[in-house]
Amino acid sequence: MVVARGLSVDEVLERARGRLARLGPAQALQAVRDGAILIDTRPQPERREHGHVPGALLVERNVLEWRFDPRSRARLPEASGYDVRVIIMCSEGYASSLAAASPQDLGLRHATDVIGGFRGWAEASLPVLAPGSTASHSAQ
Repeated sequence: MVVARGLSVDEVLERARGRLARLGPAQALQAVRDGAILIDTRPQPERREHGHVPGALLVERNVLEWRFDPRSRARLPEASGYDVRVIIMCSEGYASSLAAASPQDLGLRHATDVIGGFRGWAEASLPVLAPGSTASHSAQ
């Protein structure tokens, strides 16, 4: 019996990253200043423990596609079209690469992620709100 072999997670990650124009933390900050939307997909307990980026849109990973598909009835107001520039952030920049490929599949060709994720952002001494702060907004 021959067992079909799918791709390994490393192969899937490599394919996803091959489609992305990934941004370092400082580049992501500049893109946000230029109008891009920063999306933090980390789970709420993690954000509560480690803090979050001011102004980031908090969208948990399990609803990302529905919130950013311009044709979805569950889309956010920010999902105004296919030219929206979204930058996805996770903890360390792995899950966000996989997540950013999905909006690209929906037609958001400018979707990408932050190299190093929230950890890289914080290590670059970029703005981070302390745990418990509420300056970001949730779009669940």
